[in-house]
Amino acid sequence: MDASIDLAYLIPYSKMNYQAIIKSIQCDQFKEVTNKGKWLEDNATVYAKEIGQNIFLVFITVKNIETESIRAMIGHFDDFNSIGSKEPKQIMFYLSIKNKEDLHYFDKYLKVPEI
Repeated sequence: MDASIDLAYLIPYSKMNYQAIIKSIQCDQFKEVTNKGKWLEDNATVYAKEIGQNIFLVFITVKNIETESIRAMIGHFDDFNSIGSKEPKQIMFYLSIKNKEDLHYFDKYLKVPEI
């Protein structure tokens, strides 16, 4: 896994850049997961990447007329297919991403191309 991230491109002026983050997630081997469970909002989009045996880095995005939000977690799931349907067996880390400083926790898991 590539351990590089350049937050200057991702969130200029410390303001959340929702579209840049989504584009970065999609470009970095994250797979979109079908949200068919009851543990997330109906309009949530889920992206996951395995970082250990049945340990996944998961981004949950919600975009509607009123808000845009991104949450991230590291969790233990039964397998990849259970992410969109079942709650994790264990949540090891959970974060609501609101600004540039929040993203430094994921430096070693995200590679952000120049945007």
